Amino acid sequence: MISRRAFVASLTGGLLAAPLTTEAQQAGKVYRIGFLSGSSAVASRRHLEQFRSGLRDLGYVEGQNIIIEYRWAEGQQDRLPDLATDLVRIAPDLIVAITALSAMAARNATASIPIVMVNAGDPVTLGLAASLARPGKNLTGLTSFTPELAGKRLALLKELVPEVKCIAILYNPRNPIAAHGSNGMEAVALTLAVQLQPLGITGPDDVPTAFRDAMKGRAGAILVVADQVVNLQTAQISALALKHRLPTMFDARVFMDAGGLMSYGIDFIAPFRRAATYVDKILKGARPGDLPIEEPTTFELVINLRTAKALGLTIPPSLLARADQVIE
Repeated sequence: MISRRAFVASLTGGLLAAPLTTEAQQAGKVYRIGFLSGSSAVASRRHLEQFRSGLRDLGYVEGQNIIIEYRWAEGQQDRLPDLATDLVRIAPDLIVAITALSAMAARNATASIPIVMVNAGDPVTLGLAASLARPGKNLTGLTSFTPELAGKRLALLKELVPEVKCIAILYNPRNPIAAHGSNGMEAVALTLAVQLQPLGITGPDDVPTAFRDAMKGRAGAILVVADQVVNLQTAQISALALKHRLPTMFDARVFMDAGGLMSYGIDFIAPFRRAATYVDKILKGARPGDLPIEEPTTFELVINLRTAKALGLTIPPSLLARADQVIE
């Protein structure tokens, strides 16, 4: 027979060992959320890991007290409206929309279901929010809109290859934010005495064509504007850039694993963990329109020395000294 003291001790130990629960767990409710992305599950693996980890930290375990309905456009952005409508049909508690195009599709599909956007463009310009401080209606989340960085990327690329006269810009012309970013580089290009060659990519078949056009235009470097369609082609872009011995500049560290040479921008993966806090607040009763939209605050310069060596490039010491991370 166990003593009263032993019983109390074992009970206390069990309470200390048990994970803290959220109000949702205590109530025993199972929430259903939609997840809308123009990318693919494979390409978004690391992003999903962060999102699920953030949810677990807040007491939500997928398959137990929260169910996630995934909809992937697989790079076919014209599928997003139908996928958004499909999600609305199952009446989820909220929808997580990845990038501006997904957020726009979700917003067009519902004016009542809360929407948490992640890595979206400029929500105010796109008409998704009244302001960043008080977005209003049924949408909030995190934006990745940093138009001022486009010129900085051009300047870094010019510093890396001072002799370059023409830089090819790979972007998705169907994405209004990507197109806006591409157009916004013109003024900076003039100060750098660099000609820009915009080349649209709407799918994998466009990549070889873009590189052929880049070579015809005597491009000396490639700058890639992040977009879910373009991002899916990162490996192909990096391989062709290496084949044609063209230095590449990307928007974020995540693209360096595929062989990119240099990146400057925000962390596109970390916001997925932060998105879980928005999900939690809304599930606990917060109005999305009252939750401020978060802007990026930290940026990092990453240089891939392995790719530089393969290209036969020597990175200037001044550039290496400013790098936040060097891949060797």
